[in-house]
Amino acid sequence: MSDVTPDRPPVALSIAGSDSGGGAGIQADLKTFEAFGVFGTTAVTAVTVQNTLGVTGVHAIPPSIVRDQILAVARDLAPDACKTGMLADARIVEVVAGAVAEAGIPALVVDPVMVATSGDLLLERSAVGALRDVLVPAAVLVTPNRHEAEILAGMEIPDEDAMRRAAERILEAGARAVLLKGGHLPGENVVDLLVTGSGERAWREPRLPGREAHGTGCTLSAAVTAGLAAGRGLEEAVDAALRYTRRALATAPGLGRGATPLNHRVRP
Repeated sequence: MSDVTPDRPPVALSIAGSDSGGGAGIQADLKTFEAFGVFGTTAVTAVTVQNTLGVTGVHAIPPSIVRDQILAVARDLAPDACKTGMLADARIVEVVAGAVAEAGIPALVVDPVMVATSGDLLLERSAVGALRDVLVPAAVLVTPNRHEAEILAGMEIPDEDAMRRAAERILEAGARAVLLKGGHLPGENVVDLLVTGSGERAWREPRLPGREAHGTGCTLSAAVTAGLAAGRGLEEAVDAALRYTRRALATAPGLGRGATPLNHRVRP
């Protein structure tokens, strides 16, 4: 891996699906990388037919092509960090885990994308075990929302105490850290909980009013990845990512007739 210098910006790789509506997936990731001054690269895992109203079609990319994209980027551009998003099926999950290891990418952030904001399935149910058993142990950070954490941890999460227990279960699966997003829990405040092997930190912010948005999970995990690529420590990268995502949500442009995309043009 090349060192980051004034002549070489940090490089990040997004391994995720394409969102034709531009609000989530690799489109959101690239916008976020750019906001953080990080050069973005991609390995497309699936092409989706979607807009703010929902997903009406998914076409998974052949696993061998996903692998070749990752290795092509790694051999030439040497990403300093990478993230995964939508992985579609078990074979892609397995190929991605193997290719990231083969490429020697220093930091992997796993956003365990399973269901879109609209409720549409983005990961085959048969692939959940592969995600938990093969990819999670390779991650420096896993960033599940409440529903994803319930699936990965095998338990219900009604409150903050349960968030903590679920995060600890995911740590036991091999991840080095878990950022469990609490936006789907009831209450006036949103709690995001970072749990590592050495401790925890919680962020509490008032819930923002307004219409539902999509792409927040992609944006947050991409922002953390950008921070790690730039050499920030994990907690610092998470803190900056949460602040950026909240500003992007607070100033969301209200495009479309469904869940609005974020404003990725805000400054980190």
